[in-house]
Amino acid sequence: MVNKKHKNSGFTLIEVLVSAAILVILAVGFLGLQYIISQNQVTVWRNYLSIEDANFSLSIMARELRDMRQSDTGAYPLEVANDQEIVFYADVDYDGEIERVRYTFSGTDLTKGVIEPTNPPVSYPSGSEKVRVITDIVRNASDSIFYYYNSDWPTDTVNNPLPQASRISDTRQIKIILKTNPKANDANNDYILESDIRLRMLN
Repeated sequence: MVNKKHKNSGFTLIEVLVSAAILVILAVGFLGLQYIISQNQVTVWRNYLSIEDANFSLSIMARELRDMRQSDTGAYPLEVANDQEIVFYADVDYDGEIERVRYTFSGTDLTKGVIEPTNPPVSYPSGSEKVRVITDIVRNASDSIFYYYNSDWPTDTVNNPLPQASRISDTRQIKIILKTNPKANDANNDYILESDIRLRMLN
């Protein structure tokens, strides 16, 4: 009688455990990679939406500036013309009354303040100003946001942009430049938003 030794087939317990451990490690690595990718996509999308919001706010600002006009008290359409603040009058809510509008930049916030005119006698009480932040990703720092030009621009490059002293009386065009970036301290990736506005009532 011939004895035959049968070789055991299949995996040992150790081999099964090692294989399972490798699969777990691969699964964890894959899930981690997927999480990182998804988080990056979410961040990119949020950044995109923040810049789009700023761009939308800029378009509204440009429209309101374009339609500036004499206030209901008879005041001149442009009241303040600074590098980082502008105050003017316009019917921004289309109610037939002229509001006092103030755009101001501070820190990283660009804010909009609106004062509705009171009933006769008409006035614009500062205490009734409603202020809100329209974008909080502005990175202009000390750089100007508003640039002012006279009616001879762009031919006249000597007197433009206008100096502070002549802005109220001579401004006929305004340029807005916003440096935007959802990330702080990332100047290399600033996104520049720009708008040129011809002032209808002053031309």
